[in-house]
Amino acid sequence: MEHRETFYEVADHIATVTLNRPAKLNAWTAVMEREVRAAMEAADADNDVRVIILTGSGRGFCAGADMSLLNNLAQGTDMERAEVLRNAGGSAPPHQGTRDDFQKRYSYFPSLTKPVIAAINGPAVGLGFILTLYCDLRFASDQSRFGTAFARRGLIAEYGMAWLLPRLIGLPCALDLLLSARMIDSAEALRIGLVNRVFPHDQFMDGVRAYARELAAGVSPRSMRIIKRQVYNAQFQELGEAFETAEEEMIESLKSDDFKEGVAHFLEKRAPVFTGR
Repeated sequence: MEHRETFYEVADHIATVTLNRPAKLNAWTAVMEREVRAAMEAADADNDVRVIILTGSGRGFCAGADMSLLNNLAQGTDMERAEVLRNAGGSAPPHQGTRDDFQKRYSYFPSLTKPVIAAINGPAVGLGFILTLYCDLRFASDQSRFGTAFARRGLIAEYGMAWLLPRLIGLPCALDLLLSARMIDSAEALRIGLVNRVFPHDQFMDGVRAYARELAAGVSPRSMRIIKRQVYNAQFQELGEAFETAEEEMIESLKSDDFKEGVAHFLEKRAPVFTGR
């Protein structure tokens, strides 16, 4: 797979997708959007991959949409703006059995069957901020900063974040970040629940990869796949429906090879050898 604005590598059952426009703080482009989607689809289809990391090269995670794109949108006609927005992300085949909500631009991250970790090494602003929200876990460097930016550009809460952000950090905090468009540091991001963990910058990727390796080596890939689907689908379910889904999934889990291995490695006091089946 040829890449112009991203890196893609697989090691230790972990796929790492790196945004690679460091001189521009990895400002988002249509090329980058297509490459990230292709990389995510490739990682999801690769049986050797169990965890996906999304990060940025250089000093930033992603500084948002490239300003040349925003300028073109500001100066163009309504038809030209609609065309740019429609074509920027490319297309991908739908995931069978996945809600339409998770088939849209950027919202497809929850439809991936493997956990996606945002490794936020620096500023995550605007579209870069949205990317982190659609990841399953968010780990930040102590040098990272976050901001929505949209209200300061005459824009609105884009790409479903008005639905997603309050679910992650609560309505008051979400409104604060969206209305003020102020920047917050990693300490505040951790305090309000926006990120899961913060690591010292010089230990950042070591900390992220250690967690990813723990998932890849010690946890059933099948369990992660089912649990992720349960959690996201449950956002649209009543408790009774989520309860019934869990009962059905438990029956299937008891038939799986990973369940047998989960019991066997515990009793035999050895490291697990999960297959995802």
